[in-house]
Amino acid sequence: MAKIPPPPEAHHLVVVGAGFAGLQLVRDLQGAGLRITLIDQRNHHLFQPLLYQVATTILATSEIAWPIRRLFRERADVTTLLGQVSGVDPQAKRVLLDDGGTVAYDTLVLATGARHSYFGRDDWEGVAPGLKTLEDATTIRRRLLLAFEQAERETDPIARQALLTFAVIGAGPTGVELAGIIAELAQKILWREFRNIDTREARVLLIEAGARVLAAFPESLSDYAQGALEKLGVKVLFGRPVSDIRADGVTIGTEFVGCRTVVWAAGVAASPAAAWLGIAADRAGRANVDANLNAPGRPEIFVIGDTAAVATSDGKPVPGIAPAAKQQGAHVAKVIRARLAGKPAPAPFRYRHQGNLATIGKSAAVADFGWLRLRGAIAWWIWGIAHIFFLIGARSRVAVAWSWFWTFISGQHSARLITQGRSRVPDRTP
Repeated sequence: MAKIPPPPEAHHLVVVGAGFAGLQLVRDLQGAGLRITLIDQRNHHLFQPLLYQVATTILATSEIAWPIRRLFRERADVTTLLGQVSGVDPQAKRVLLDDGGTVAYDTLVLATGARHSYFGRDDWEGVAPGLKTLEDATTIRRRLLLAFEQAERETDPIARQALLTFAVIGAGPTGVELAGIIAELAQKILWREFRNIDTREARVLLIEAGARVLAAFPESLSDYAQGALEKLGVKVLFGRPVSDIRADGVTIGTEFVGCRTVVWAAGVAASPAAAWLGIAADRAGRANVDANLNAPGRPEIFVIGDTAAVATSDGKPVPGIAPAAKQQGAHVAKVIRARLAGKPAPAPFRYRHQGNLATIGKSAAVADFGWLRLRGAIAWWIWGIAHIFFLIGARSRVAVAWSWFWTFISGQHSARLITQGRSRVPDRTP
């Protein structure tokens, strides 16, 4: 580990974003003799694949997030800055911050991730939160739990039904996982704890504009996932996009459904990195990059992770998943090391697909490794082991494994606290 900081004249690398791609890059450049500045708008690295389990009361926030400063406390070559990037000045080689500050760079890596895309209806965000941050997860968790609490006190049957109707929009992995756990929460966990309502009467709707759930998976696994969801009581609605979302419900095609809790899992858009650099982007806003993940015409600037449009060997887009982001971070680290050493650049980036995984409630999952397709309990165990492996640190692995084990044997979720929002009694302390 670097105990002595590099000299001021050392090559300065600025990395924007401490997600999977940015973190892998910084780790792989340990001992490279660089000055590294890591900028993020939050002070923690987040394990997004398990974010839905925070939203659905299985895990606590501290089990899937780690302070960035703690991760690099032994790295004297790494300076961490908490800040919001508002743009890049490529001519002056400076990163612009929203508070008016700037950070100069010799090499820049943009790993700024993605955000929700409401396909031009950003007004829906207030009533249908997506799931990208810890704040999103605790907001969704609060709304889920409050819906049951309010239904317990509601005497009007129509209003009660709306409170006990939960809609998840988008049937990709996040939507499927959310719908499955919400149904499990209502059907198997909460029903003994309420007196005026039967939570097993709750309706969970999974709304998909396409023809099937998990469209990126083989059709056989998609069919299994749909069957597993329906077995949990989820109603899957295909072929009718949502045309409106309000605080009191959703309009599916032309049909209005009273619903007080809506979660958005239908689309994402890249951060504005391409606009910052003035380069071309794909329809999702991801910056087009060259074979070494450089911005075109800017060898000193790299764009990686969900921010970059990268194609696989068969021409399909590289998926926006953690293994792909980590591979891109590792590749750029090799390119930077080669340049500093005056060596030829490594072979162009090539994505190595490690499989697609999705879980549908307890003991049900699907796994597609291309050469091998699995479903059911064995896929669920593989999914769990893979996710624990990717967590940072022994403490987190043990904590998550224990939470899952407790949920499995007790049938209870351990993070069912309503902790966000105003307190019931205002604080009048002067």
